[in-house]
Amino acid sequence: MEFTDELIKKGTLARDASFKLASVSTTVKNNALEAIAAALVERADEILAANAADIENAKNNGTKKAMIDRLSLSRERIEGIAEGVRQVKALADPIGEVIKMWRRPNGLEIGQKRVPMGVISIIYEARPNVTADAAALCLKTSNACILRGGSDAINSNKAIAKIMQDAAYSEGIPEGAINIIEDTSRETSVQLMKMNGYIDLLIPRGGKGLIRSVVENATVPVVETAAGNCHMYVDGKCDADMAEKLVINAKVQRPSVCNAIETLLIDREIAGEFVPRIFKALSDNGVEICADEESRALWDGETKPVTDEDYYTEYNDYIIAVKIVDGIDEAIAHINKYNTKHSETIVTEDYSRAQKFLNEVDAAAVYVNASTRFTDGFEFGFGAEIGISTQKMHARGPMGLEALTSIKYIVYGNGQIRE
Repeated sequence: MEFTDELIKKGTLARDASFKLASVSTTVKNNALEAIAAALVERADEILAANAADIENAKNNGTKKAMIDRLSLSRERIEGIAEGVRQVKALADPIGEVIKMWRRPNGLEIGQKRVPMGVISIIYEARPNVTADAAALCLKTSNACILRGGSDAINSNKAIAKIMQDAAYSEGIPEGAINIIEDTSRETSVQLMKMNGYIDLLIPRGGKGLIRSVVENATVPVVETAAGNCHMYVDGKCDADMAEKLVINAKVQRPSVCNAIETLLIDREIAGEFVPRIFKALSDNGVEICADEESRALWDGETKPVTDEDYYTEYNDYIIAVKIVDGIDEAIAHINKYNTKHSETIVTEDYSRAQKFLNEVDAAAVYVNASTRFTDGFEFGFGAEIGISTQKMHARGPMGLEALTSIKYIVYGNGQIRE
């Protein structure tokens, strides 16, 4: 397959840098990360100017309010991005760790050592903070990166990447370790997915369309991250005050992100009391409610009939699907049918039901009495995350440093030959 000149140039830079990165010390990497964090804050005006252009373009294109929020940066958010970089700096460097060693009867000593993947490419959509998160995690794990953000955030992404390159390279990181693809066309994206020999691992971050495109087109190894069609089940034996607080947080606090809930399941045992209460709270917070007939009959306010398609939908907006279920078994069955294996939560005071939910719900993160909004590398203590894997091989859930490493067998001998 023929690749664009930009892909060949940056793929070659990344591949060559990856060989040098393997022997860069932890001290050099940490100094670079500190320099990056400082530079992001010091040069915030450059980022904000670029972001303003992206926001203006988004408004002109009729982008939804919730998605513009996802795109928008402020000084406070930039400081948060810088703090995420410092969190990565503070974490233990996994590269070079000898996981275990053993001696064979013939005297060979064999070990497993943690090593970089090499070149990691990330394809993502309109969240410019991902540029910094991804590059920082790759740098800490001695991986070169090729970043390809969406057209909506291209100006912000370019500004952040340039600042990170300047800071990292000034501290001794090999040039070519951080790359951003400026051509955001679909054709270039598909080519990137097929760059065997340049890319060792591809990670997509975005909606169903992007994930589907990567799964269908990629010939390089892929870690699949899925959209977040997340659920909250309010059990018949729950603290109603807690349940209301959790529903509102999980839906309203930032509805455009993948760990916000999209469907609320309510146990029939408490529906008569809880439905009017939670529907009022949701309506007061500007949430559009798509509900089943049974719950609509319990509320005098405005709702829409829910459809089967609603149950499959990641809205990324102030919209929620609601269904009354006949206990925990129906709730679990519904979740396992419609979810994207991202994050699910139960609100209950019953220990056995909590354990049943934890055991039987198929998702990367399963909660009891907590908001799904915590499924995040920073909140889990990993520092910034590269994505949330919903597959079951290699990495699952928020992907921190160890998820970006491979292993190498190291073997010590003293002249052994195989008979």
